[in-house]
Parts: sequence; C-alpha cells; structure tokens
Amino acid sequence: MERTTSTPGEPTPADRPDHDPAPAPTPARVPHVDGFAARHTTESPKRAGKALRHTLPRAAHARLGAADDRPDAVTAVETSNEGRIPELTPIRVGRMVAGPFAFLRGSAGLMAYDLAHSTPSTGIAAQICGDAHAANFGLYGDARGGLVIDLNDFDETVRGPWEWDLKRLATSLVLAGREAGADEDQCAAAAQDAAGAYRRTMRLLAKMPATDAWNAIADERLVSHTDARDLLGTLERVAEKARRNTSARFAAKSTEDDGDGGRRFVDAPPVLRRVPDAEAATVTTALGAYLGTLPEDRLPLLGRYAVHDVAFRVVGTGSVGTRSYVVLLLDHRGKPLVLQVKEARRSALHPYLADAGFAPPEPVHEGRRVVAGQKRMQVVSDILLGWTTVDGRPYQVRQFRNRKGSVDPAALAADQVDDYGRMTGALLARAHSHSADPRRIAGYCGKSEELDEAVRDFALRYADRTERDHAVLVRAVRNGRIPAELGV
Repeated sequence: MERTTSTPGEPTPADRPDHDPAPAPTPARVPHVDGFAARHTTESPKRAGKALRHTLPRAAHARLGAADDRPDAVTAVETSNEGRIPELTPIRVGRMVAGPFAFLRGSAGLMAYDLAHSTPSTGIAAQICGDAHAANFGLYGDARGGLVIDLNDFDETVRGPWEWDLKRLATSLVLAGREAGADEDQCAAAAQDAAGAYRRTMRLLAKMPATDAWNAIADERLVSHTDARDLLGTLERVAEKARRNTSARFAAKSTEDDGDGGRRFVDAPPVLRRVPDAEAATVTTALGAYLGTLPEDRLPLLGRYAVHDVAFRVVGTGSVGTRSYVVLLLDHRGKPLVLQVKEARRSALHPYLADAGFAPPEPVHEGRRVVAGQKRMQVVSDILLGWTTVDGRPYQVRQFRNRKGSVDPAALAADQVDDYGRMTGALLARAHSHSADPRRIAGYCGKSEELDEAVRDFALRYADRTERDHAVLVRAVRNGRIPAELGV
C-alpha cells in the first residue's frame, strides 16, 4: 500500500476540502445530574463487595480481640449516666442488673467501644440503628390503621459499619435465648439464622427493581419470607395488644377530668408525674418550633388539637434518666392524641466511629439526627415525627402509644428464638438497604454460610463477655459502689 506523505506547509488529508473528517462527539441529550446514578459505568457494586473478601475474609468476623484500656462495666455505666437526671439513674442501673440481656440493652456505648477496637470492619457504611438488639423490633401503626413490622428505636442511629448492627442483633439473640431457657445449640442457631436471613435478604434485594426493594417486606409477608411460621401465634397476640395500645387508652388510664372541660395527667410516681406550670409552659412553647419541622400537609391535622397538659414520664432501659415528656392534646370532641417529647442525646456510637475508620457526623440537632435516621431506615414512619429544642436541649417528638407492640425475645419458647432471629435479620437487611447499595453488601456476604458462622461465633463470645460485665455490675450494686433501684 502506498504511504501518504506531506511536506511542511502542505495541507494534510484532513485539511483538504474533499476529506470527510471524523464526527465530533455528540453532546448527551440529557446531562448527568448529581444525586442520580450515572447512565454508563463499568463499576460493579457486587464485584467491589466480593473483592473485599480478599482483604477481609468473612471468617474474620468471628474475631473478638482484647481491647486495650477497655472501661470496666461500672465505669461504662457511670460514664453513660453523665448528663442524665441524677435521681433517675438508680432506676436505670436497677433495670440493667435484671439480667445480661437487660445489661446489653443499656450498654450500646460499651459494645460500640469493643466493636471499634476489637473487631474488623468492611468499611461499607450504612445508616445503622446503633442499638439493633432483638427487643428493638416490633409492630407499630401506619397512617391508615394497619400494622407494620420493623425496627422501632433509633436513639443511637448514625451512619456507620453495617456489621455492627448485625453483630449486636446476633449477640442479643444469644442472651435472650439463654434467658428463655434455650440450650446453647439453640442460641447459636438463632444467631447464625439471623445472619443467614440478613445475607439472603440482602441478596434478594440486590436482584429486585429499586422501588420494589425499597418498599419490601415490612408486613406480615415477612413471616413467610423468613420461614418463621412458628411465630405466627406470637405475632398475632402481639398485634392484638398493639391495636389496643393507643393514645386514647393511655389517656383513659393516666388522666382525669380537670374540672374545666378538659383533662389532666394524674401522678403515678416514679414513672409519671405532672410538672410545674413553668416547665409545662416551656415544653408547650417548644411545640411551635416542632411544627416547623413537619411537612406542611400535617399542620391542619395538629391544628384541630389543643394542648391540655404536660407530664414527665420515665421510659425504656437505655433511656432512663433522660428528659422525656408526654403532652396531652384533645380535639373538638375531646378525643386524645398524646405526643412524646423525648430528649435526644448524642449517639452512644459517636465517639467510636473514627476508631473504626468512619468520619463522625457533622454537628447537627440531635433530634433531627434521630428523626432523619429513622426515616432512612423504616419503610413507613410515624407521620408526626419531628424535633424541637426545650430549654436549650434537643428533643425528638413523636406519637406516643401509636399502636406499638413488641415481642419479648427472652419470653419466647426456646424453639422460637431462631424463628425470631430469621425475621429480625431480614428486617435489618431491608433497613440497611435504604442507605447502602444492597449489591455491594450482598457481594461481600456471598452465597455460602461463612459469614453466618462467623457472626454466630462472635455472638457467643460477646454474650459471654456481656455476662461477665453484668456480674461486675451486680457486685458493684451489692457492694454499694453504684446505687440501684430495683423493680421499677
């Protein structure tokens, strides 16, 4: 073939009028917009997740090392009591000494310390519950009167390692199973089944259209998905109780006629007490700012209610000692709606995220953090979720007794604990998939039971550590090192 040459200054073939130049790239008809996925990408989230197994084998999640400078159980509890109402902290300690499972429920910060310093991390971030123990799942009402099954406590929610939630869930199942009288094989099976259901559900979600995955398995169909049919009777009983657990029922038991056409709370110490007028006025005034955090379409609904009274109410195990109010609203027919105005403290996980390689969140109103985290993780959330500030402290606001019902995992039959583990594991995967690409986590988890077995082994080891921590706290109470009020 003849070679074409040119001398300096002579037109090249591309410069000649009869030459047909290569077409210039055509601008995209629609440009990429930040916040949406790219139309064409060679990246595969599944392959990226699978590649992580080479740097962090799934079997490594069985590991629980000895953490240097780990605080003892009593020091950890005392530290977590800082900033709480001093006269209520003995109630919190009293609830935590009830058993190792109760101790775990009140020690999310201590477990976060151990997870950050004594366990490996995949580096994959999700919006996590932060306190995903087995008693923080349950039923609650949606806006149309139905019941939804999901995670239902988000005080500690942050963006962090997805495996922290899974390991906390698995550990709690072992402890609850032991308390329920299950043998060690049954407890181990519950932890492994929870991890297995998480893994299989994440793989299922990874294969589904995005919208279908987003709205998946938040109702009774979850039972069949996880093969937890032995739980049906238990869930039906919980559902029936949840339907009766309403603002109206609470108000009927906890209020009386105020003699002026309204109602007021009745003292029931130490759990419920009316507050001085100035304190009630401060809480009530703060509801104005709360309204500004709600979608505009909710305002006409609350505009039909008047505020009648405010009381202080002790709640939870981990939350005991924080400031929490119930606010009684009545509509034009005298029908009640009760709001809970609950102090939102910094997440117990916050100090340990950097140690695990995750950037701590930017400073934000803690009530807003809780509400945003809840909405990111649930399929259906309370339509009146919002936040406010009372006397300089951040609070979350939500409906109180919104047809909530929960299973006590420590009261299940021994052969039901693994069924409950499968159900909660699936729910946890669905919640994480809202903020982390399920393809990436599914790619890491894979098809085999390697991760399931590793999480099981971790859970058994951490359950033993929790039992030792609980024993230390019990001795401290008996020796008078830390005060406790039992049976409250």
